[in-house]
Amino acid sequence: MRLGLMVGYSGKTFELPVAMLQEADRLGYYAVWTSEAYGSDAITPLAWAGALTRQIKLGTAIMQMPARTPAMTAMTAMTLDALSGGRMVLGLGLSGPQVVEGWHGQPYGKPLAKTREYVSILRTIFQREQPLEHNGEAYQIPYQGPDASGLGKPLKSILHGRPDIPIYLASIGPKNVELTAEIADGWLPIFFSPERYGQSYEAFVAAGLAKAGGDKTIDQFDIAPTVTVVVEDDLAMAYNVVRPQLALYIGGMGAKDKNFYNDLARRYGFEEAAETIQALYLEGKKGEAIAAVPDALVDAVALVGSRARIKDRLQLWQHSAITTLNITTFDVDVVRMMAELVL
Repeated sequence: MRLGLMVGYSGKTFELPVAMLQEADRLGYYAVWTSEAYGSDAITPLAWAGALTRQIKLGTAIMQMPARTPAMTAMTAMTLDALSGGRMVLGLGLSGPQVVEGWHGQPYGKPLAKTREYVSILRTIFQREQPLEHNGEAYQIPYQGPDASGLGKPLKSILHGRPDIPIYLASIGPKNVELTAEIADGWLPIFFSPERYGQSYEAFVAAGLAKAGGDKTIDQFDIAPTVTVVVEDDLAMAYNVVRPQLALYIGGMGAKDKNFYNDLARRYGFEEAAETIQALYLEGKKGEAIAAVPDALVDAVALVGSRARIKDRLQLWQHSAITTLNITTFDVDVVRMMAELVL
């Protein structure tokens, strides 16, 4: 199992943890990952990180597909890949309807079909085997709509980039996970539970690999979840560090009837807690929503407690289908500790 370091996206301000990135690079971490919501973007800090490191892969977890045309995403990925000596790992996601329509002003549409088309266009651009042409429901290239000039023509990228830049997808729902296993090189799950992988996801990953054809196996598919790591001898305090994030996502990310993270908690067997957290959060009772997050849910998706406890619970992750473990921490000593335990 490899290690990655998740940097995430900004709050009110943004400061790249340079010392932590450079230590992860020195220790042999596989990748550093940046993200975006509706504040800082994923690429600017990743380029900055690439200039300050030597060998660590540069991953987006995620770039929002609705924010960019497929061609713009391909151009960005190829450029950073060229400048970094082939270190780019392109992680993509659709985000949710509230961000897609409320921030980017784009229709949410049909997520499965849109993702399939987007990835297909990227691979065509990367491979440069023919000029780009695509006639789909979501994307039409060259554009031929009623307001088209008629002057568009199929093009090839001027830049001869790496044809096999890895494409990862962030997905949660079963059908999205199946599609990810079929068309992507890796999967970026959030709030992943190694103990519940078999009952929640394994069949869908297997189905996607089977649809891919070409004898694609699980060995050719990187399962790369993000896990929060909190080293704290006071276990109650450690749980409390993680609870606010879980409450935010399960309770407040999305509408009442369209919250992917709430659905995930329910699939993990926390139906009652998920309902309570969401009800409290949507009523504005955020403190009570945070307190309603069960210890067992924190343990299902995070590594918390003393070093000895984390070492013990880490075995669940090491003996699962995971191939890359992307840790979230703000402490360089945790970066070193995880390297000692894993690498």
